[in-house]
Amino acid sequence: MPELLLLPIFAFVLSLLVTPWVIRLAQRLGAVDQPDQRKVHCQPMPRLGGLAVYLGFAVTVLITQPLTLPLAGLLLGASLIVLLGVWDDVRGLSPWVKLAGQLLAAGSLIPFGIHVEFLTNPLGGIIYLGVLGVPLTVFWVVAVTNAVNLIDGLDGLAAGTALIASLTLAAVAFTLGNTAVVAVTLILAGAILGFLRYNFHPARVFLGDTGSMFLGFALGALAVMGLSKGATALSVLIPIVILGIPLTDTAFAVWRRFRNRKPIFGPDRGHLHHRLLGLGLTHRGAVLALYGVNLVLAGSAVLLAVLSTAQAVLLLFILATLFLTAANRVGVFGGAWRRGAEKALESKRSGA
Repeated sequence: MPELLLLPIFAFVLSLLVTPWVIRLAQRLGAVDQPDQRKVHCQPMPRLGGLAVYLGFAVTVLITQPLTLPLAGLLLGASLIVLLGVWDDVRGLSPWVKLAGQLLAAGSLIPFGIHVEFLTNPLGGIIYLGVLGVPLTVFWVVAVTNAVNLIDGLDGLAAGTALIASLTLAAVAFTLGNTAVVAVTLILAGAILGFLRYNFHPARVFLGDTGSMFLGFALGALAVMGLSKGATALSVLIPIVILGIPLTDTAFAVWRRFRNRKPIFGPDRGHLHHRLLGLGLTHRGAVLALYGVNLVLAGSAVLLAVLSTAQAVLLLFILATLFLTAANRVGVFGGAWRRGAEKALESKRSGA
């Protein structure tokens, strides 16, 4: 156990030291996020920061962990997604090219044994997926990759969400006895925390697509490696609960754009963090509020790993009820709220 605690410390220090160099690199390469009417920030910001998280994570893993086949697959896929993100941050890519790259990176996990083999049946028994496990794994990893990417709209939001999710994955994997995944998720958490020193509001650097896609990819893959193969009741839902904020925000965004006949990959200002700003929360207040929701979901996910089936179903029902009620209150489902919130958000941005 003491050795496990040293891993995130090493990754934290490495990420903390590398981030200033990455900031300078982003400025030299022109990887700078310019403000516009859709975005909250009001000045140019380097956006290659996720490279520091990746380096802190990958170097620590290579130095401290035995290179098993699944771990090699994780590093390969993560490297592919980081290369894709760097190219997008520096040169720009179309949404379809990014999606193709994400599919390639997710598909690269399969030959290394990172795929869902079975799902637990809450009514009893196990459902073996066979070849269906391959497309399900690819879909899951790509979905989480894009979910974390979409919530990266406020300083520290995506990184903090990923930090809480990685620590929760470590806790649940520990209860399941998967110490290898515990070590890797703790390393990821340490690398994120070192970067957050520069990314929390007021940020000096953004994750960029390099970082948001890397974090989503790593969390999606680690969930498959550590949790989806558990044989406990409702274990398949644990990763979904852990990543509840980015996944539901993405689902709402897809539905909203489909309903309004807007491009699915097009940006808008209807995400959860935009809604909270529209309600009058400060930049930091909106981020901390979403951190709080993430912590509630994290605790619930840990409980799901140890509760009986009946207790787990009751907990999921309570969570779903509370979440849908809160989403309706902040206007996720549309209505007259939107016009007032847009005006409030615009006035907040112009006065920042």
